[in-house]
Amino acid sequence: MPDILSPDAPQPVVIGVVADTHVPDRQGQLNPRLLPALEKAGVSLILHAGDVSAARVLDELAEVAPVKAVRGNRDWTIPGLPLALSLSIAGVSLGLTHGHGGWARYLIGKAQYVAQGYSLDFYWRPLRRLFPTEQVIVFGHTHHLVNQVIDGCLLFNPGAAYACHENDHRAHAGVLTIFPGGRVEATLIDLDDSASQGQG
Repeated sequence: MPDILSPDAPQPVVIGVVADTHVPDRQGQLNPRLLPALEKAGVSLILHAGDVSAARVLDELAEVAPVKAVRGNRDWTIPGLPLALSLSIAGVSLGLTHGHGGWARYLIGKAQYVAQGYSLDFYWRPLRRLFPTEQVIVFGHTHHLVNQVIDGCLLFNPGAAYACHENDHRAHAGVLTIFPGGRVEATLIDLDDSASQGQG
C-alpha cells in the first residue's frame, strides 16, 4: 500500500486520533476543545475510528488536517465509509476500524457487556485477526481508553470525544507521534481539562 506520509521525513509525524464523536445523536456539536487541541498538537493527519454520526464532523476535522475515517455502528447516514482501513503512515503499518465488527458481533458484544462487563480481550482477538501484521491498531466503540502494547502491537483507543455521563467517562482524543526510525508514541488528551496522559 502507498505510504500516506513519507517515511523519510526528518521530523516526527503527528497524527490526531478521534473516535465516537456522536454528533448530533449524543451531543449537539463537537467538544469545543477538540479542534484547538489537535491544532496545538500540530497534526498532519486525523484518524476517526467511527461513530462519527454526521458527515459535517468530518468536514470540521478536515479544517485542521486531512481525515481518514471508518464506519461505526451509528454511521448509517454517511455513505462511503469502510468498515476497516489498512494504512501505511510514515513507514508504519496501521489498522483503523471502529471495533464493533458488524451487527452480529455488535449484538454479542452488548450481551457480553451486560453479563460480564467490559473486557479488552473480547475486542483484542478479533482486531488482531482483522489486522494480523499491523504495528498499530486504532479502534473506538467501547468508550474505554486503551494505550498499550500487546504482543508487539500498539493497541490504541482514544475513548469517546464527548463526556459519557451515563458511565462517567470523560471526553478524550489522542495523538500518535511517529519518530524517524519508526518508533510510535501514543498520548491521550483529556478534553475535559485539556491535560494529556502519555503511556508510550
